[in-house]
Amino acid sequence: MNSSDSTVSAATSLRNMIQAMRPVQWVKNVFVIAPLVFGLKLNHLPSVLGATATFVAFCFAASAVYILNDLMDREDDARHPTKKFRPIASGDLSVRHAQWGMVLLIFSSCLIGLLIHWSVATVLASYFLNNVAYTLKLKQLAYIDITCIALGFLLRVLAGALAIDVEPSSWLLACTFLLASLLALGKRRHELVVVLRKGQWHGTRAVLKRYHLEHIDWAMRILAIVTVISYALYTLSSNTVAQFQTERLIYSVPFVFFGLWRFNSIVRKDDNAQSPTDSMVRDRAFLVNVLLWGIFVTTTIYLSI
Repeated sequence: MNSSDSTVSAATSLRNMIQAMRPVQWVKNVFVIAPLVFGLKLNHLPSVLGATATFVAFCFAASAVYILNDLMDREDDARHPTKKFRPIASGDLSVRHAQWGMVLLIFSSCLIGLLIHWSVATVLASYFLNNVAYTLKLKQLAYIDITCIALGFLLRVLAGALAIDVEPSSWLLACTFLLASLLALGKRRHELVVVLRKGQWHGTRAVLKRYHLEHIDWAMRILAIVTVISYALYTLSSNTVAQFQTERLIYSVPFVFFGLWRFNSIVRKDDNAQSPTDSMVRDRAFLVNVLLWGIFVTTTIYLSI
């Protein structure tokens, strides 16, 4: 093999590795930034740098988890109508290269965490171990799998708070857990509907057989209501008003309500190709709403202090 062939091969391997890392999913790691905004550290450069580094560390950790999942599920994914095109399932990325990439990502994530603070590295390690337990066993247990996913988002917020040395609000943690649980349930609902419509369980998540559509719908309704109420109570709490010196955060509740309504609409779309979370990060109305919420909250908080 000449040098040009080697270069092309290396470039192809790198492209497949990046695809396996699923960078489009890194948007989920913005939860790391929440303590920076609500901890009033957005105008503090060292905190901004610490939160950014933590965000990068979680991107590496999350990508390592995606590769681990794809390695464990490569045989089932190879029989799936859409997952069969993933680099590991299709054979475009070798198992050996994927394993080395996963190790490098884990090492890089923990190293960044240690450079920030040992507590951040501990949270990153907990995040990875939580996902290992999920991949090996817990993803087979109905609603326990949802809890594991929600815990991952909770750990993102906790790491973001530790990185900038602020105490995470119990309200912020509660809203994060509730919202993450709702998103995960929405994904399970979409998967279950697709399976029920096709009448084919082979090659799907085994845990779907333990879910019931009616139960999921009720759980999603309850979670949506509790999430909106929790967020509203957070904006009205005396601690929040005292910290931000304003009562106007309550006016951000409609953004939260619309976001949850829009996600529910996405979940119920007749779309076999994409999961609702994938569709959500591509939905213009949803993204514009999140952007407007972020602008409103940030300006309300920082123009009031």
